[in-house]
Amino acid sequence: MTNKFLEGRVAVITGGRRGLGKAMAMALGEAGAKLALVDNEPSTDAVNEAKAKGIEAQGFVCDVSDAKQVEARAKEIVDRFGKAHILINAAGIVIRKTTSELSVDEWNRVIGINLSGAFYFSKALLPHMKGQGYGRIINICSVMAHVSTADRVAYNASKAGLLAMTKALALELAPDNITVVGISPGAFTTDMTAALRNDPVRNATYMDATPMRRWGEPDEIGKLALYLCSPDASYITGTDIVIDGGWLASGV
Repeated sequence: MTNKFLEGRVAVITGGRRGLGKAMAMALGEAGAKLALVDNEPSTDAVNEAKAKGIEAQGFVCDVSDAKQVEARAKEIVDRFGKAHILINAAGIVIRKTTSELSVDEWNRVIGINLSGAFYFSKALLPHMKGQGYGRIINICSVMAHVSTADRVAYNASKAGLLAMTKALALELAPDNITVVGISPGAFTTDMTAALRNDPVRNATYMDATPMRRWGEPDEIGKLALYLCSPDASYITGTDIVIDGGWLASGV
């Protein structure tokens, strides 16, 4: 059983219904955190899984690209749990199209969820996170914040922007003892990557670019997030931790 060093902490996880968001939520919950799982659909299965493990959890439906919805959900979360200590901005989408193919509405949707949503939730919860002597914000960036591909112009821009925002927020919040860190995953087994993994050609391309020759597992991100929320990580802020099996180091 994980040491309950997050006992009494409240963790808000956007995109917490499945994938990397859910994996991080469960890791924090098993360490004692109470979970507010935010997603654009009901998080019923994730909440039930958490409760089966003895974790206090509740789901909140929200389009994170809508500032008014975020403000309302943030108030509901604080009303329900009394406070907030941890925010993980994991909600994200990808649209694989070139600039010529991508519509303005699609551009706005990707930027709205991946970048603006993280800003909206940070802004809404910060008044409740300050003054407690402890706080953590984790933004799920991507290796695509560091390199780019021709068919993901909006995604690349959103993640690079999120990384820049991470650094700016860290400088702003250091006096409040709130750390802000980015996690940049490479190739992981999530619903978002299912089409790539199921395509032999594209799967081979990803594996050729990954020196460890395997896809990462969501639990590996969960363990990293758990460490970043621990007292041992209290001096880590304003940076980005790449977890990609060596992809960026390979230069492919």
